[in-house]
Amino acid sequence: MRTTDSQSSPLSGRWRRIGSAAAATAALLFAGLGTAAHADAATPATSTPTKVTWAATPCAVPRHKGELACHSFRVTGGVTAFEKAQAQRTGKAARVTPKAAAASPTGYGPADLQDAYGLASAAYANGSGETIAIVDAYDDPNAAADLAKYRSYYGLPSCTTANGCFKKVGQTGSTTSLPTADSGWAEEESLDLDMASAVCPHCNILLVEAKSASMTNLGTAVNEAVKLGARFVSNSYGGSESSSDTTYDSSYFNHPGVAVTVSAGDEGYGAEYPAASKYVTAVGGTALKTSSTSRGWTETVWNTSSTEGTGSGCSAYDAKPTWQTDTGCAKRTISDVSAVADPATGVSVYDSYGVTAGWYTFGGTSASAPIIAGVYALAGTPSSGSYPAAFPYAAAGTSALNDVTSGSNGSCSTGYLCTARSGYDGPTGWGTPEGTDAFTG
Repeated sequence: MRTTDSQSSPLSGRWRRIGSAAAATAALLFAGLGTAAHADAATPATSTPTKVTWAATPCAVPRHKGELACHSFRVTGGVTAFEKAQAQRTGKAARVTPKAAAASPTGYGPADLQDAYGLASAAYANGSGETIAIVDAYDDPNAAADLAKYRSYYGLPSCTTANGCFKKVGQTGSTTSLPTADSGWAEEESLDLDMASAVCPHCNILLVEAKSASMTNLGTAVNEAVKLGARFVSNSYGGSESSSDTTYDSSYFNHPGVAVTVSAGDEGYGAEYPAASKYVTAVGGTALKTSSTSRGWTETVWNTSSTEGTGSGCSAYDAKPTWQTDTGCAKRTISDVSAVADPATGVSVYDSYGVTAGWYTFGGTSASAPIIAGVYALAGTPSSGSYPAAFPYAAAGTSALNDVTSGSNGSCSTGYLCTARSGYDGPTGWGTPEGTDAFTG
């Protein structure tokens, strides 16, 4: 278990306008009114020294040799950034996150994420007809029920098997022949499904469960997701690079016209696969806190220690894509973009399989990958033949991205590969979304 401080700045309560006051009100109700972390600057904060603690999700340690790891952490105690901001808003003492499930959320919800990334208007109006695929290993028997709990709590549209919004299949596309259930991967699946829902509430969701966490089976699940019509595929897992990666690229990740997002990793500076694939959008992680800035939020590189934080670095095997022009890596550089991943500033998730049913707070780049998949989906179907990983590069340096300029995830000989700076850097790429303009093409 790791521990870290969770601190958030006071913020004057102000939501972005969505064309009109009526639209703004509707969007807030739609995204889950009352869950926002914004604080009233006139209300004094209640401080507490309690640190946030968390533990790696069980699937972060592969069950079998050759399997890949998921990239998530579950908060076990302390006061999260969400809880501190809520205390700031209400003037009440911040509660301590319980080690078991909580009766109500202790992490950021849909309204928070949509506001932080300028997505409230798009989340209200876009996404209908689009399908986000979540690729994970093993089965979560409670996936549909837990997803329903999350969406109902936050007032999101119903997304069930019955209404055609949600579908769960195995890696061959079967709805009945599913993998062995696994409680660790079930936590990961709940996190991924909830983040896709939070960012793109009108999107359909396809959960494709690989029969194991091997690259071959997970890659087969990616292919099946695309075969079944998904144009946005989120992958929250990774492992060490190997000389086989270029073969995996061709076999599993070369899908023009499909936005494939992959977690950059949770072990600090260093490259992982499949984030290193030249065909995917490698997603790094940040610490997200409320602030008194005009944006209302501030972000830094997520880093807890030399072995815990967002991944980044140079691939040893994958060629540099044509749209990537930084000079510190001869081959592929990780990451491309980023989103919240720090468990201390983590996201709210509902889970019940193998744990006490209830609300948990999660972090890790397993949170940021489905968030970015949702942003791509809000931006619309990618153009035929395109590689959506290139889209943010076309918007580099514009107001369509929040440039993250502080923090690092370790030590490296070429500074920008592990340290945030103005413009492109390894830990956060070109930054985090500010609306959807950087994710369309």
